[in-house]
Amino acid sequence: MFQQTLQLYKNSFSGLSRDIWLLALVLFVNRAGAMVIPFMTVFLTTERSFTLAQAGIVMSCFGIGSVLGSYLGGQLTDRIGYYKVQLWALIGTGLVFFVLMQMQDFYSMCITIFLLSTIADSFRPASHTSVAYYSTPESLTRSYALLRLAVNLGFAAGPAMGGLLAISLGYDWLFVIDGITCLVAAVILWQFLTPRHKKMAEEQRVDKENKRKSISPYRDKYFLLFILFISLSALTFMQFFTVLPVYLKQEVGFNELQIGLVVTINGIMIFIMEMPLVYAMEKQYSRLTNITIGVLLTGISFLLLPMAQQWIVVPILFIVILTFGEMLSMPFSSSFAMERASPLKRGEYMGLFSMGFSTSLILAPTLGMQMAEHFGYNTLWLFVGGISIVATVGLVALEKQMKRA
Repeated sequence: MFQQTLQLYKNSFSGLSRDIWLLALVLFVNRAGAMVIPFMTVFLTTERSFTLAQAGIVMSCFGIGSVLGSYLGGQLTDRIGYYKVQLWALIGTGLVFFVLMQMQDFYSMCITIFLLSTIADSFRPASHTSVAYYSTPESLTRSYALLRLAVNLGFAAGPAMGGLLAISLGYDWLFVIDGITCLVAAVILWQFLTPRHKKMAEEQRVDKENKRKSISPYRDKYFLLFILFISLSALTFMQFFTVLPVYLKQEVGFNELQIGLVVTINGIMIFIMEMPLVYAMEKQYSRLTNITIGVLLTGISFLLLPMAQQWIVVPILFIVILTFGEMLSMPFSSSFAMERASPLKRGEYMGLFSMGFSTSLILAPTLGMQMAEHFGYNTLWLFVGGISIVATVGLVALEKQMKRA
């Protein structure tokens, strides 16, 4: 049994290119330095003396910039190439962090953080697109899973270090470290990763000879339906980061340590299980089927939460089921989106894909908090769980339609 498990791990990580590992390192360094954003609301209300309403508007500017950045990143990737977009996005983000720490008043903070997220999130469609050139079709989903692993490790390290820095040295150091790590990630990208110009040119040459395949994602009805259903599921999933901690503290009676441990289970499971799980499941089912299973598990996990006040084991069961749903839906969604795109339109497809998640990021906190306040937490959990069930049904119907077509 042990030998089989060991072999599964070995197989899940084998066959990935050197460039994918280097790209994972770039993402890890970049995300490990992401210290400011988790503490931005606290920083604005304590260091800049903003009201909660003002802090909320600033964070909305961040979300709007994220949507615009995803769109622009996709457009630019198809025009100037994924490599240049990634490099200049990292450099630009690093420089804007140094500007952001100087901002004092409300309006300048709104403008600067909008600019920051616009530049930073233009990186995402480009990095998603680069995976197609740094991996093979057989290793595409596992490549995305490895990048998710790097991002999750970075996010696990970043906020912890950020909290220590904020307490010991002050918030300014969070901006400095964020800026420096973005520039370091840019240097790693520039020195060790090379654009696959030859592969890109050949694929685009073939694509130009077959114009029928090079349709815009905005005219691809199947892809638009896919984005709709994935965005609905993301709207559910985002409640994990926004409303759930408040619910566990206020309604279930967890303290900060217990809430942290619940969240930590998510990171540990992803670190240990995602790569072998993706490797095993991609051999069993289609990408869309795996996504559908993941979305269904996400919905089921939230439908369990109304029982959390009666059964203390429910929050643990919730996080385990939710994490399995995340591990299936996220990497397979990325590879499905990439598979739909032709080489000439990969940036646009991945830009629209990123925009779906960015939009959910804007809507989820407002929707969740308002529903919890006016109708109660249990109503919220049943509502968002139901949304994911609707998305599941939609994905099943979509796969049937695509098979018939």
